[in-house]
Amino acid sequence: MRYVILGAGAVGCAIGGRLFEHGHDVVLVARGAHLTALASKGLELRDPERTVKLAVATASSPAEAGLREGDIAVLTTKTQHSETLLMQLASCAPPSTPVVCAQNGVENERLALRRFSNVQAMCVFMPSTYLEPGVVEVPVSPLTGLLDVGRYPVGVDDVSERVVADLNESSFDSIPDEKVMARKYLKLLSNLANAIEAACGTRPGDPAARELRRLAQDEGSLCLGAAGIEVADAALDAPRRAALGAMRAARGHDRFGGSSWQSLARRTGNIEADWLNGEIVLLGRLHQIATPVNELLRATANRMAQDGIAPGSIPAEDLLAQL
Repeated sequence: MRYVILGAGAVGCAIGGRLFEHGHDVVLVARGAHLTALASKGLELRDPERTVKLAVATASSPAEAGLREGDIAVLTTKTQHSETLLMQLASCAPPSTPVVCAQNGVENERLALRRFSNVQAMCVFMPSTYLEPGVVEVPVSPLTGLLDVGRYPVGVDDVSERVVADLNESSFDSIPDEKVMARKYLKLLSNLANAIEAACGTRPGDPAARELRRLAQDEGSLCLGAAGIEVADAALDAPRRAALGAMRAARGHDRFGGSSWQSLARRTGNIEADWLNGEIVLLGRLHQIATPVNELLRATANRMAQDGIAPGSIPAEDLLAQL
């Protein structure tokens, strides 16, 4: 059995790299300069304690990876790129191929289930950063992250159990969870602040940013409640998160911002806000609940991505004033 990691950026390389390091068969599907570096030099995976070089197999597409019966596809791209990769995967993979959605947001599983019968949802709690082509940092150790898995929309099966076992052998803390989507909706509420960090920067203790976060999450909780969506108890994983310890940058460089901050910093031209803040906007419209905070954050993050505006360029006070 192989793990075929689709969209192997920061999260994908951390998951695939650790699985490979612990003896599992892995293929990293990437593109551009990152693919070139991975293929020619291997994956350099850094944590606060050590740096490892891993000669993981690579491919430029699912077709080149040559998926076969028994493989598990792990989707690790941001949601705005999922549709393209799933179309490519469906054109070359057996329809029985399990697809694991190791992504933020709650839309990817629905996209995958249109094409594949066995979809696994993975709730990812793993800070990671793409530093440069071929180089990824995970700022915690010895655990790499928390990765809980269950079948979508609900349940646990043999695939869930196998993936969990392999992850637990590979420096992750992983549990099978038949209601893993409740964990992903809890994570969604946290991810509503991604756009705030991207737009306003990473300065800790900013009272205006804290207020924006509170307002965005209050809207989110109201919409999820109106939709009857179960959300996990935030205290459920507090001991496990504490076991990860504090984030410590490898090699002494500064810790960068999260995934949306990184999208702006790398000038990718796109950002994930439509599937994070936009999920709350969608639920608000479906259930007739006003969501001005999340709509402002969604629109602001998209404008910054499209116009190439650097992260941290907009004071949180200015966004509050617009509200």
